[in-house]
Amino acid sequence: MISFDSLTLKIWLEQNKEYLTDARVQKIQQPTRRDFIFSLRNLGETKKLYININPQYYHVCFMNKENEERRLITIPAQPPMFCMLLRKYLENAKIKRVNQPEFERILEFYIETYNELSEKIYLCLAIELMGKHSNIILYNYDTNIILGCAHNVGAEKSREREMAGGLPYVYPAGRPNSWYEGENSLANNNENDINTLIDDYYSNCIYKDKISRMKEHCRQIASVILKKDINSLKKINDRLDKEINSDKYRLYGDLIMANLYNLKDYQKYVLVYDYENNKEIKIELDAKKSLKENANNFYKLYNKSKKSILKLTELSEHLNSQIEYYNQILYSIEIGNSIDDFLEIQAELEPENKIKYDKKSAVRPLEMYIDGCKVWVGRNNRQNDYIVSKLSRDEDWWFHTKDCAGSHVLLRCPQPSDSLIFECAKLAKEYSKAKDSSKVGVIYTKRKFLKKPPKANLGYVTYKCEQEIIV
Repeated sequence: MISFDSLTLKIWLEQNKEYLTDARVQKIQQPTRRDFIFSLRNLGETKKLYININPQYYHVCFMNKENEERRLITIPAQPPMFCMLLRKYLENAKIKRVNQPEFERILEFYIETYNELSEKIYLCLAIELMGKHSNIILYNYDTNIILGCAHNVGAEKSREREMAGGLPYVYPAGRPNSWYEGENSLANNNENDINTLIDDYYSNCIYKDKISRMKEHCRQIASVILKKDINSLKKINDRLDKEINSDKYRLYGDLIMANLYNLKDYQKYVLVYDYENNKEIKIELDAKKSLKENANNFYKLYNKSKKSILKLTELSEHLNSQIEYYNQILYSIEIGNSIDDFLEIQAELEPENKIKYDKKSAVRPLEMYIDGCKVWVGRNNRQNDYIVSKLSRDEDWWFHTKDCAGSHVLLRCPQPSDSLIFECAKLAKEYSKAKDSSKVGVIYTKRKFLKKPPKANLGYVTYKCEQEIIV
């Protein structure tokens, strides 16, 4: 990770000082606690000054439109209090002078504005880019009193330098005595435009970090649900094992009814001959009930057990499909490599939160050509569903790994050769959890033999007339 050192800030300020001086602050936005965007107007153009005081990615630069989108900036409906304070004092104000205290990672904007009494006042916006101590402070230049900070610093956090409204502003202790240039500093680059370097490098870092965070968030949600379903399935299977012997209740009832003529009522047990298994068995009875009542009781237990088995079997099938579904989601999470991928997965995992993503610009299934024929590969359930529901035609060929989470592969070719089928099967293996296995079965069939059951999970299909190839 390249740190934003004092020499980089010095070079950036030298290259942009002309634009910043006499620039007017048109708009101030604060997307998060650590992100600020100042829309500045000067020299006939408007630029967006981006300030980040995240301990990992602290920096300042002018953003281009592409990198603004990569940062996934979302403006909250209700701006934070510090943003409101900055708007109150700085919007429509003019930056009269910019400065960097010698050797410091501090950028100062000296701003001319007016107070509530229409009196001209001078304020200073100090942007401190110092790792975990990064902060933005607005103070009155004449009185040196702080009006507000992005992060207040109390005595419990720092004995040497408290930062809060009403306190005097002081520079950090231990002033450096030379320009600091970190290892792999951007200041070492020979490019003329250091702003572009800063913008590209940090937007890429922030983009990767957001992908990593979204990936972990999605993985945690899917893993928790999957673990819960696996535990539930185990309990249901245990109950099924107990209920599976329900046929013995029917047998007991039948044997008692068949021997009513030679057995006595109100006994603790009876010995009868089991003609089905050719042996004599002992049946425990309720001594307070007659033989007929005991037989009816066994029939009731048998009917109850049959209903339980039916219900438990349904639950077991449902849980098995859910486990398969979430295993598929976990696979999609592992191969996801863009924000759009994870927005689609999040929308699937958290429908109640109504995750917003642009369906038109969302990542489409991977497209490629093999031997001149078009092939699509879905990388998550939404894309798999899109392949089957929207893209496919009856005579297209569908490929998927057997009994293994993986991508749907669709081949558009009326009469594919054996080599083309094998290439698509290899593609299905490559985009599956079994990609590292020495052998895996891949099933394939025509699209017309696929069916999506009603209310089925995204990407789930049933098939027939399939063939299998070992890859």
